[in-house]
Amino acid sequence: MPRCLRPLLGLALLAAAPAFAQVFVSSEKDNKLYVFDAQGERTGAIDVCKRPRHLMFNADKSQIYVCCGDSNQLGIVDVATQKMTGKLALGDSPEIFDLSPDGKTVYVSIEDENVMAAYDLATKKPLFQVKTGGEPEGVRVTRDGKTAYVTSEVANVVHVIDLGQKKVVRNITVGKRPRRFVLSADGSELWVTNELDASVSVVDTATHTVKATVKFAVQGLREADITPVGMALSGDGKTLWVGLGRANRVVEVDVASKTPGRQVLVGKRAWGLTLHPDGKTLYVSNGLSDDMTLVDTASAKAVRTVAVGRVPHSVLVK
Repeated sequence: MPRCLRPLLGLALLAAAPAFAQVFVSSEKDNKLYVFDAQGERTGAIDVCKRPRHLMFNADKSQIYVCCGDSNQLGIVDVATQKMTGKLALGDSPEIFDLSPDGKTVYVSIEDENVMAAYDLATKKPLFQVKTGGEPEGVRVTRDGKTAYVTSEVANVVHVIDLGQKKVVRNITVGKRPRRFVLSADGSELWVTNELDASVSVVDTATHTVKATVKFAVQGLREADITPVGMALSGDGKTLWVGLGRANRVVEVDVASKTPGRQVLVGKRAWGLTLHPDGKTLYVSNGLSDDMTLVDTASAKAVRTVAVGRVPHSVLVK
């Protein structure tokens, strides 16, 4: 394709994206959430607590919860007014969290205290803590609300926590430095990124054993430069996109066959991934190039990269 036509192709692909979407990106060094439309045009910025990391919506998407690692808080952002309207005190260096199915409880990995801590969102009071291995990060609660999975980056395990008993009932050995989770569409598989193994472990949630390992390779790069962290599952549950970190790429994985496929070159240290609900656009936060790449999933091409702020972490799409 002639070089002069490439920008036009990118514009055409972006024009197909729904205009009503709002995209929120946390910026660790700016203490803000930056707001974009579906095409990547910045529309606003929201001041939040210090070092905002992981983001989640409440059930009706009227609020965003933001985990702030340096102010040890869970910030509560009103989506309509785009202002932080509340906060909940957490432990030292909180990182990733998940909500109970009823939305009443938040479960947070407290990195410097080596615990998963539970808090009541209504009363903003701590409920209990469960000791974990060193540097807990990923947290995923099952759809029945009975179990939480937590990664320990130091112990190289996934802790299986019984939330009724409030204790670890099993440890699953995975790859080196496990980071984040995705549950399969039917809940039968738990996918775990292993940052220092260039791989994803697939855990059978019925037996709590590793049933498969998906290895990644990038032509011209050493395995040590392939550091998977963030993931995004397609709406139909058939495709998983994985951010390869320092490899500056995302890769498409077929969930059924566990086979890596198309790769897309994005920005530096591609970690945070979120798909638009229609599945047509993948938004990728690039923590070391301070930008976000928009990927057209049909063509597996990066169509636009936009500046976000300093050290973007997570992305949400409404």
